[in-house]
Amino acid sequence: MAHRAPVLLLLLLLPPRSKGCPAACRCYSATVECGALQLRVVPQGIPPGTQTLFLQDNSIARLEPGALAPLVSLRHLYLHNNSLHALESGAFRAQPRLLELALTGNRLRGLRRGAFTGLAHLRVLYLAGNQLARLLDFTFLHLPRLQELHLQENSIELLEDQALAGLSSLALLDLSRNQLGTISQEALQPLASLQVLRLTENPWRCDCALHWLGAWIKEGGQRLLSSRDKKIMCAEPPRLALQSLLDVSGSSLICIPPSVHVEPLEVTANLGEDLRVACQASGYPQPLVTWRKVPQLRENQPQTQAQLEGWAPGLDGHGAPDTGSGMLFLTNITLAHAGKYECEASNAGGAVRVPFSLLVNATRPHPPVSPAPAVLPDGHEPQHEEGSMAFRALGLATQTAIAAAIALLALTALLLAAMICRRRRRRKKARAPPGEGTLFVNDYSDGPCTFAQLEELRDERGHEMFVIDRSKPLFVEGPVETPEDVGTTEGLAPGFGLPPCVAYEIHC
Repeated sequence: MAHRAPVLLLLLLLPPRSKGCPAACRCYSATVECGALQLRVVPQGIPPGTQTLFLQDNSIARLEPGALAPLVSLRHLYLHNNSLHALESGAFRAQPRLLELALTGNRLRGLRRGAFTGLAHLRVLYLAGNQLARLLDFTFLHLPRLQELHLQENSIELLEDQALAGLSSLALLDLSRNQLGTISQEALQPLASLQVLRLTENPWRCDCALHWLGAWIKEGGQRLLSSRDKKIMCAEPPRLALQSLLDVSGSSLICIPPSVHVEPLEVTANLGEDLRVACQASGYPQPLVTWRKVPQLRENQPQTQAQLEGWAPGLDGHGAPDTGSGMLFLTNITLAHAGKYECEASNAGGAVRVPFSLLVNATRPHPPVSPAPAVLPDGHEPQHEEGSMAFRALGLATQTAIAAAIALLALTALLLAAMICRRRRRRKKARAPPGEGTLFVNDYSDGPCTFAQLEELRDERGHEMFVIDRSKPLFVEGPVETPEDVGTTEGLAPGFGLPPCVAYEIHC
């Protein structure tokens, strides 16, 4: 019995298990541990007096509305290493006493403006290791007592000027290991209590927009940076790559103001058509291109009404930022699209605007009436000439095929003509020379014969032979040359107007 006394004493000292503890969770005092239980939602039955709640290392993808509503006494909430992809506005409104919120290692891609509404006493916010790409204006406006903001290891490439507005008590800001290329001086101005700033391991673009940061660090900002955090390395431009911002002179941090080209500057479009207008902008850094419609202010007309009247489908009254192509897209044009537009290109070096005018033809064009096709016999199709409207109406592939066929036919005709000319030349060369035009063949049966009666034949094996055709005349009919032109010829019978011939006798 003596050895059982310590065991009984330990059991008495352990906190009693709450009767309302969720299944598989551990509850003691004001703490509930539900970590690494493969939970997909916040479990029900958490005691209302809980002050510390561990929900880390689960698969919670969404905070259901009202899931945390009974936990009004919560002070510490750990939701790191889950699958949260969004935070609803007012998700923590029922936790006004929350001091620490851990959302590290989730899949958050953006933060809505009212996501942290109601957390007036929050001191520490962990958002590291998510997929945040942009921090919009007034994201943390409702966190006046926040002291630590951890945003490292995200993909943040844009920090808007008022994104950190309201963080007057912030002492630590960690923006390391993101995709920031620049940061404005206005973005850090609300941080009056800042003591630690971490900006390392970002692809900084060392141009005129970062001139203030280098000067600020050299003047008084060094107290905010440790020896490690002072290594703010340049990634662009190439001539400054891998150099520390603190080692680059201010004269080397330059920008090239944007230049804009719009072609054409005025277009007349018909109702219902689609329109694309290119706005080409160049500069360094690459300018942001924005198209906007200029509101037309009439006499005795309020400004707000003019802006609404200047709105056109496809553009809002304040402008539509381009996605990078520099194109203005207008579909199904109406009379509301008519007016003046501006293409604005801006970067750290300045801003340039180029006007563009759109005129809309109020009358819809009538489609051209094509003449009725001629009636052709059966089996015949109309022939389209290359320059005709019907030929132009054909598709590009069809036109190309027709042109190729015509070219092939022309080439075939040229080859045939060349073969015919070549064969004629060979025949001319094979003709007997003058004086051998007559050949007398005597087979001792039917009398003499000449070349006019010979026919060239070829047997199946390719052997050539000459065969006498007695039905043909003895001499070829043609113009008879007179003896005066030819002269006296020996061996030729009178009356035959032929040149002197050499006679051969063939015996079979």
